[in-house]
Amino acid sequence: MTIASMSERNVTLPNHYILQIIEIVEHAGVSAEGWLRHLGIEPDKEEEESLVTMPWATFRRFLQDAGRFSKDKALGLMIGERLLINTHGTLGYAAMSSGTTRQIVDLLEQYMVLRTDLLTMDTAEEGDCLQVRFDDNGSLEDVQRPVTEAIVLAIRNILDFTTMGTCDIRSVTFPFDGDEKLAEAVFRCPVAYNQECAGFTLPLTSIDKPLKMANTVSYQEALKVCRQELDKLPTEHTWSARVRRLMLQNRRGFPSLEMTARRFHITPRTLHRRLIDESTSYREVLEGVRHQLAIRYLQTGRMTVQEISFALGYSDIANFRKAFKRWESVPPTEYNRHSRAD
Repeated sequence: MTIASMSERNVTLPNHYILQIIEIVEHAGVSAEGWLRHLGIEPDKEEEESLVTMPWATFRRFLQDAGRFSKDKALGLMIGERLLINTHGTLGYAAMSSGTTRQIVDLLEQYMVLRTDLLTMDTAEEGDCLQVRFDDNGSLEDVQRPVTEAIVLAIRNILDFTTMGTCDIRSVTFPFDGDEKLAEAVFRCPVAYNQECAGFTLPLTSIDKPLKMANTVSYQEALKVCRQELDKLPTEHTWSARVRRLMLQNRRGFPSLEMTARRFHITPRTLHRRLIDESTSYREVLEGVRHQLAIRYLQTGRMTVQEISFALGYSDIANFRKAFKRWESVPPTEYNRHSRAD
C-alpha cells in the first residue's frame, strides 16, 4: 500500500485567497508579474470566485516567496486579516445566515473542505467550553505557520462578523513559534504559541444564543449549494478520503463506522455503500490510516512499539506486530534500521 505524501498532492484554493497573498507582496513594493510567471501561477483578477490548483511544491514556494518578499514573519496573520466573511462565497453566506455560533462551527467543520483541505476542524465539549481544534492533513513542512494562522484567523473573522463583534473566543493556541503580541492584537484574546495543537475555545454559555442575522430560509438555500459543491469535489475528496481525514484528525480514538456516518449526516448503510462504490470499505480505510500513523510514530522515535500499538487502537501488541509485518514485511522494531538501509 502506498501512502501519499504532501509532495504528491495538488493544492486547490479559491482564486480570491491567492489574490490576497499577491496584494500583500505588491504592497511591499515587489512586482508580482515575473514572480508568478516563474512559478507558473496565473490568477484571474476578474474571476475571484474561481479555483486555482497547483502542485504542493509550487504552493509551498509561493508562500515561502511571499513571506520573504513581504519581509514579515507574520504572513499568516496578514493573510487571515484579509479573509473576511464575504471572501468565502456560499460558505460565508451560509455562516452569515446561521442561527447560532454552534451552527456556524458545525457548518465549517463539515464544509471547510470546500475552501481548503490543508486543515480540518474537529470539535469537542470540554468542561464549560467548546474546544475547536485544527489538524493538518499531512506535513505542511515550513509553511505550517502561515497556513494555520491564516485559516484560524479567517474563521475568527467569520465568528466576529456573525456575532456583530461580540465573539467570545477565550483563547487561541498554535503548535509553533510566533509573535504572541501581534497575534493577541488581531485575535483580541490571549494567544499562546508552542502548544500541543492549533485551536481556540468558546464558552458553552454563548454558542447557542440566537444570532441577530439568522435567516432559516437563506441558511437552508446556502446549505443546499454547499452540499452540491461537496458532491462535485474532485476524486481526492471522495468518501474514502473524507473518512480518512476524519480518522487522522481525531486524537481520541478512531470513530466507529456508525459515528463516522453520523458526522457526515448519513446512515451507516449509506456510508458503507458509498465506500463500496469506491472499491474500498471502512475497515480498509482504517487499515491505511493505522499504517500511515505507525510509520510516522516510528520515524519520530518518541514512542515505544507498545505505546504505538495502544495509540492505534490495538488491544494486543501481537496484533499490531502482525499487521505491521504485513504492511512493511519487517517487524516494527526493525523498521527504521531497514528503511535506512534502503
